[in-house]
Amino acid sequence: MAAQTIRTRRLDLLPLRVEHAEEMAGVLADPALHRFIGGTPYTPDALAARYRRLVAGSPDAEVTWLNWVIRLREESHLTGTVQATLAASGTAEIAWVVGTPWQGRGIAKEAAVALVAWLTTYQVHSVAAHIHPDHHASAAVAGAAGLAPTPVRQDGEVRWEWVRHAGSTGDSGRDLDATGSR
Repeated sequence: MAAQTIRTRRLDLLPLRVEHAEEMAGVLADPALHRFIGGTPYTPDALAARYRRLVAGSPDAEVTWLNWVIRLREESHLTGTVQATLAASGTAEIAWVVGTPWQGRGIAKEAAVALVAWLTTYQVHSVAAHIHPDHHASAAVAGAAGLAPTPVRQDGEVRWEWVRHAGSTGDSGRDLDATGSR
């Protein structure tokens, strides 16, 4: 499986390329953005090195890394990223981040909903995200994408999950389109 362009009403999720690092370093430059995700902003060179590793793919043959940048078409600007780590068992771990200037506009929700919808067209039977318990905006994004909180905690974060029920197709009857509408 390889990342493909995913289009929504306002967004293009574009497969990650090393060339995105320069613009994305600016998108992710706000230190406050790292409050819940940890770390500090990357320099353009450090982000390019990271993107080279991601684009090269997982060294584990049982794991696939899929990464996209989020482009807001009306502004023709990159605004964040979404990613999925797929295991051969059919499970996916997802994450998203949207730069501070574009937060509060539904971009993360629209991108995450589209990502989950795309993943469920494949043999993915569960999708999970790990969210800091105080990160209410990301919890709302996960809920919009069809994930629900579980009692499982990992490194202090709540595990949110969507699980395909036996005999179901798509997103477990939630009937979400790529914009999060029902």
